[in-house]
Amino acid sequence: MEYMSQEGYEKIVAELKELENVELPRVREAIAEARDKGDLSENFEYHAAKREQGRILSRIRFKQRVLENARVIDTSRMDSDSIGLLSRVTMTNMVTQKQMTYTIASTHEADLREGKISIKSPIAQALLSKKVGDVIEVKVPAGLLKLRIDNITR
Repeated sequence: MEYMSQEGYEKIVAELKELENVELPRVREAIAEARDKGDLSENFEYHAAKREQGRILSRIRFKQRVLENARVIDTSRMDSDSIGLLSRVTMTNMVTQKQMTYTIASTHEADLREGKISIKSPIAQALLSKKVGDVIEVKVPAGLLKLRIDNITR
């Protein structure tokens, strides 16, 4: 079972529809065009289109499995005193005094450019169930981080 936000769920549904209704028909048309050109044994366009079709079908199956196991979280029923999935956490690096804000997201929603870190990341794992004012130490590939939790929102 994979917990996620409503926004994340809808994004995966939209990706699946795009794959099924746009990408797959496009590649099937490319296969038909390449097949019409004759000898398939040496037809690069045909083989490339077949590989692309396999990749798209694989992504469709993956997205379908994600949606089958997805459970949308009702954020109105969640405790905002401690950190959990979908918490937006502002923290300060105690060494550099640099402040950063991340939202803890499911693995399928994680996107560092949007400030969403995976719940399975070392930082998120260390933050779970912590409260404002707590100081944590997190071992990351770059070394040891010492972080103070400044704010938690949903």
